[in-house]
Amino acid sequence: MSAARAPKHIGIIACSAEGASLCYRTICTEAPAMMGRPYAHPEITMHTPSLARYVAALEAGEWSKVGALMAHSADILCAAGAEILICPDNTIHQALGTVEAFPAPFISIADAVAAEAEARGFTRLGLMGTRWLVESAVYPDAMERAGISIRIPELPSRRAVDRAIMDELVEGRLDGSARKVCLGVIAALAETGCEAVVLGCTELPLILSDVEAGLPTLNSTQLLARAALRAAIG
Repeated sequence: MSAARAPKHIGIIACSAEGASLCYRTICTEAPAMMGRPYAHPEITMHTPSLARYVAALEAGEWSKVGALMAHSADILCAAGAEILICPDNTIHQALGTVEAFPAPFISIADAVAAEAEARGFTRLGLMGTRWLVESAVYPDAMERAGISIRIPELPSRRAVDRAIMDELVEGRLDGSARKVCLGVIAALAETGCEAVVLGCTELPLILSDVEAGLPTLNSTQLLARAALRAAIG
């Protein structure tokens, strides 16, 4: 009898520490059940440029520089043996169009969320995340392919959520006003007919859950981690 194939090596193109570490932990904690043995998980390598470099490029609207940072991480990860690439940061997916090609298959976080939304029968979703993310085509494009419409918060609410993410959550501050701000925005999205809300920032699951939100939440961090595990385990 031939030996079982080893899981593929997962490479994490990291941006912010909080989102990337949560994704990493999710892979490691959910893998044993999927692999059928305690403590088991695929090999994982993560590369993280300085967040300041990403933020400077985002603030300047220089998406090609964002893409170059992602591509640089991908090269380092694949040189270390990565066979699958993921990026647990929704915002910088907007730069994918500037990357000619990655050296290994790349799993899109928006596609992972769209697949879950379609499987659960949702047709109208609210979207929360940074201002760069919610005003981009990252999720509308992914959801359109699944026949799902997207609603985004009003401008003042988008700005409030962006501040909560960038000033609190990315900095690891989980005891501030971010939860209250986000819950208010989710309530407003529910009033527009949204059936669920996409937590389109990988830090948002640190402070929000279905129980608190009052709407089903699509946890982009968890869904990306599970998609990576399925691809790695086969």
